Amino acid sequence: MRVGVFDSGVGGLSVWREVVSALPEVPVVYLADQAYVPYGDRSPEEVRARVLRLAEWLTQRGCALIVVACNTASALALDELRAQFRNVPFVGVEPAVKPAVQHTQTGTVAVLATHNTLRSQRYVGLVNRWGEGVRVLEQPCPAWVNVVERLNFYQRAPRLLTSLVGACILPLLEQHADVLVLGCTHFPFLKPWISQVVERWRSTRANAPTVTIYDPAPAVAKRAQHLWLERAAGSFTGTRACSSSSARLREFWTTGDANDFEDIARVLLGHPVDAHRLTL
Repeated sequence: MRVGVFDSGVGGLSVWREVVSALPEVPVVYLADQAYVPYGDRSPEEVRARVLRLAEWLTQRGCALIVVACNTASALALDELRAQFRNVPFVGVEPAVKPAVQHTQTGTVAVLATHNTLRSQRYVGLVNRWGEGVRVLEQPCPAWVNVVERLNFYQRAPRLLTSLVGACILPLLEQHADVLVLGCTHFPFLKPWISQVVERWRSTRANAPTVTIYDPAPAVAKRAQHLWLERAAGSFTGTRACSSSSARLREFWTTGDANDFEDIARVLLGHPVDAHRLTL
C-alpha cells in the first residue's frame, strides 16, 4: 500500500518532503497535473473534474491514503473526494488562519493564496470561525505559481524574482501585517525571497514588528502520519519496506513534460528525481 500526494504542479513537493520525512519507509507516489497548472484561475468545475481523475488514478495505483497537496483543490473538491472515495482517507491543505490569528501581535494577518482559494466557501468559513477581532488581509499572488514552476529560470533573474515577491508582500507589511500565511503549496519555495523582502523592509523602519511566515506543510504531514499509522494498525500491512532503498520508495508522475519536472524538482528538492509522464 502507498501514500499518494498530488498537486496541480511542483508546489505540492513542499508537502511531499514533509510527508516522506514523517513516513520515511512508506512508498509515496507524487502526481503533478502540470498539463493544467495553475488551478488558481480555472473554473471550480474544471478543478473538481481534474481532481477526481487524479484521485481515481492514485487509488488504482494502490494508494490507500491521499494527500491533496494543493490549497485550491482542497478548497474546491475535498468534500467531493471524500464522498466519492469513501474507503480512502484524504488529507487536505488549508491556510493556517487559526494559528496566524493566535500569533499576531499587531492584530493584522495576511493570507497569500490563489483567487480560487480566497473565493472558496472553505476559506470563508475559516476566516469566519477564527478571524473574529483580527483584520485578515487577502492577497492573491497569481504570478507566484508560475514563478515556482520555472524557478530554475527565475533564480537567474534575482532582481525580477525579488520584485515579483515584493509586489505582493510590501503592501501587506505597510498595513501592519505581522503574520504571513502561505495559502498555496507552491509558495514555501519562495520563502527565502519573502524573508529577504521582509527583512529589508524592517531594516528601514524603527520598531517594525517581527514577521512570522506560516507554512502548513508540517501540520499536513503530521496528520497524514497519524492516519497512516492508525489505518496500518487496523486494516492493512506493508507500512515498512525493510530492504528497499529510499529512491525505490518514491514515484514521480506528471501530466506535463517529465524532463521539465525533473529539472525543476532537482532545484526545489536539492536532489535528482526520476519522473514519468502520464496522460489523463
